[in-house]
Amino acid sequence: MDYSISFADMLGAMSQTDEGWTTAVPQSWRQGRTCYGGLTTGLAYGAAIATFSDLPPLRSALVNFTGPVGEAPLFKATLLRQGKSLTTINVDVFSDGKLGARVIFAFGTARDSVIAKSLPITPPPKPLEKFKRFTPKLVEPLVPNFFLHFETRLIDGHRPMAGKGDGYIYAASRHKDDASRKGMAGLLALADVLPPAALPMTRKIGAVSSVNWMINILTDDISTRDGWWLVDTKLHGAGDGYSSQPMNVWDANGRPVIQALQNVALFL
Repeated sequence: MDYSISFADMLGAMSQTDEGWTTAVPQSWRQGRTCYGGLTTGLAYGAAIATFSDLPPLRSALVNFTGPVGEAPLFKATLLRQGKSLTTINVDVFSDGKLGARVIFAFGTARDSVIAKSLPITPPPKPLEKFKRFTPKLVEPLVPNFFLHFETRLIDGHRPMAGKGDGYIYAASRHKDDASRKGMAGLLALADVLPPAALPMTRKIGAVSSVNWMINILTDDISTRDGWWLVDTKLHGAGDGYSSQPMNVWDANGRPVIQALQNVALFL
């Protein structure tokens, strides 16, 4: 498996066609029979800002994972509405002529407001590099391909297949590639890095598939220390083969950056 191609490489290699933007996605960025969802979202963001210039900061994204995304996806960005402060852009992701994902981005200019609230967390008490590797070396052949493009450390909760009943994962993660750590696209590519929160509850091995992903951006300051982000996910409910999980991203100092919610199909 070739892990030499980074997220920044794919983003930088995006080329424009008559129908949209495309780039090649190697096997090392796949998750089963589709591209990793964070990668699809990050590249869709890249297509949006490449198509429409002078956009304000990203405020939210609604992602529907419709079907498999293959090795040469096509990203078609269209303007849904441009208001005084909010611009809404739809990016359809096609694979072999079929819709693989639909992403609606909302870009908004900042405005004065009497309401301001932030809920930071206390960062871990020791350097993030000192926590145990999320994936021990012996287990690397068993994890989805894309996961090995990231350096991820387990802070709290449990790994998948632990047979624990809490449905919680809290970790620190960063792109292994330094150039991929910069900007909103790189953050979106990382924000979905954790396994579904339901997986620590079972010892069975089975397939999982994200159905959707709703993302709120809490700040336009997308920066952190040494590329590290604190990420967590917690199971809120599961049944009939589906689960719901809130997800959070903080910078390395505990400043909140992303709040999200995801529905996951569980085939186990």
